[in-house]
Amino acid sequence: MSLDSRLPTWLTQIRQWALLFSLWLGFSTLAWSQSLIDNPDWKESDAPPPPSFELKRLVPFDGSVNSTLKWGFDPETMKITNDGIVRYVVVAQSPSGVVNAMYEAVRCATGEWKSYARYHNDSGWSLSTDPQWRPLSGQISSHALRLANQGLCTGRTPANSVRDVVRSVRQTEYIRP
Repeated sequence: MSLDSRLPTWLTQIRQWALLFSLWLGFSTLAWSQSLIDNPDWKESDAPPPPSFELKRLVPFDGSVNSTLKWGFDPETMKITNDGIVRYVVVAQSPSGVVNAMYEAVRCATGEWKSYARYHNDSGWSLSTDPQWRPLSGQISSHALRLANQGLCTGRTPANSVRDVVRSVRQTEYIRP
């Protein structure tokens, strides 16, 4: 006797509808992310100025292997745009307390990242003169790739919400320096 034959009819129907909905959701997400990849007319939305950040709001993440820096991002600065870009402020803090922050973006569809500005304790924000999209892999600093893998992206699709990013990053286990 199968499990379906022992369940009430209405419960079996709910399971079938849930399966159909899951398939539809998966295919629509795939189609959306594929359209972001294949669109030759894609244009990045204008990046707003660097947002203010607070150290007390940082969500820690594993930003680098073999580093004494503590990495985190401020979820209040994170925006997921309609053009498939995730923008955020990421902070690297040294054991002596020196804070360096970067205003960056990741484009999950193409596996690229960009840095719009850097923040220094003594001088504040300094804008990049010509920010360019660069591959996430093969970079000297791998924090953007690690953050993308820990929650910004699901495959080639940006996370659904900032809340989802925070939840995913917090569930990732790593060894803190």
